[in-house]
Amino acid sequence: MQPRTRLLPARSIRARTLKAVTALTMLGAATAWAGYNVWTGEYTFTREELQAAVEKRFPATLRYGQVIDVQLTHPRLVFDGANNRVTTQMDAQLGNTLLPAPPINGTLSLSSALKYDPAKRAVLLDNPSVERVQVNGMPAQYGEQLNAIGAVVAQQLLRDYPLYTFTPEQLRIAGKDVEPGAITVLPDGIKVQVNTR
Repeated sequence: MQPRTRLLPARSIRARTLKAVTALTMLGAATAWAGYNVWTGEYTFTREELQAAVEKRFPATLRYGQVIDVQLTHPRLVFDGANNRVTTQMDAQLGNTLLPAPPINGTLSLSSALKYDPAKRAVLLDNPSVERVQVNGMPAQYGEQLNAIGAVVAQQLLRDYPLYTFTPEQLRIAGKDVEPGAITVLPDGIKVQVNTR
């Protein structure tokens, strides 16, 4: 005698199908949030997203010692995975406010670590420092002054600058509150691990 096959009522099949579709829809929505990977619990941000964020800070004009105006334009992000840092390279134009001399052009590179600020819900550039100052036609003996100008620029322009701000919805996944943790610099972006609170 063969075992009897138990048939589920049509209503039960429809309910299970609806649950499965709802779960897949929620999974798809979660993976669409700013590069969230539901399998690894990480948000990934591309070069383009981060570049667009830092470009909002430019152009910028700063004054050093009431004598030198520094105009900064065209920021370019470089990702240093080996040291887990992000470098912001920018065009710099230095002009003397007291002398009618033509401005001097060059480039400035600032290297930053990354940190997460829970109060701002943002990934910030942390403690930027001068990596390189290169000014066309400037004698080498002025290197110390140029580095000092670069240090002022780093603190005034990029210190604690937000590269990405999470929405409250992004910090609540599958009904649980999450908080960003480890930040890793990739060759072409960054990833942020999120942990359940």
